[in-house]
Amino acid sequence: MPATRALTIKAGEADLDCLLIGEPSPEKPVLVLLHEGLGSIGLWRDFPAQLVAATGLPALVYSRQGNGRSSPIPSPRGPEYMHDEAREVLPAVLRAFRIDRPLLIGHSDGGSIALLHAGSFPGVACGVIAIAPHLFVEELTIDSIRGAKVAYESSDLRNRLARHHTDVDNAFYRWNDIWLHPDFRDWNIEDAVARIRCPVLAIQGLDDEYGTIRQLDRLAERLPECQLETLPACGHSPHRDQPAKLLEVCTDFARRLSAR
Repeated sequence: MPATRALTIKAGEADLDCLLIGEPSPEKPVLVLLHEGLGSIGLWRDFPAQLVAATGLPALVYSRQGNGRSSPIPSPRGPEYMHDEAREVLPAVLRAFRIDRPLLIGHSDGGSIALLHAGSFPGVACGVIAIAPHLFVEELTIDSIRGAKVAYESSDLRNRLARHHTDVDNAFYRWNDIWLHPDFRDWNIEDAVARIRCPVLAIQGLDDEYGTIRQLDRLAERLPECQLETLPACGHSPHRDQPAKLLEVCTDFARRLSAR
């Protein structure tokens, strides 16, 4: 197994908690994993290490500001927070690790960020794997996020999330509040997605409580050559619900990219 290093880097005013598995080099792509809205390095579980072992590629995993052991977010987010992450923070992270040709692997919000980055900087990413990405806001998503707020304030959800976040209230409410804000209803990244020029694999669980297959349908309308995979008996987190199948399709995509 390649060496694993925990590091902290500065991106703007924030300290970001990072995990490097293996060593990046110009000769091959680097897997860059971008977590979901309430995710962190730890909440990926062992999926990054399994992907490194299966593909032979190094990986960078980091917790975005507000999540995991990274700095908290000092003020409420605006509707463009994923655009800002894709166009400002992620490029700074890639520069810090001298990663020129990332293979971006994003889950949920992270999938949207990966797509936004690839559309904003055509020619940088060698490929994108978008797992349960959001391209637009669905009523199902809003209903589930409302339900998450109820669960956070009335069940053990807060305690479970606190194991993975230094400031769990900051992580939860900075995510929950903006998704439930009326100004967020018109959020949409389809125009940016249409500018992507690298190969894209998009994966959707058929029982996803935070999004429907319409997300992939709209992606395919903008990118007819993208590869789509649907996973039965799978909710919003395929690395928890269908880890073997997710590893298989991601590994196959990464190997084909590496061979090009």
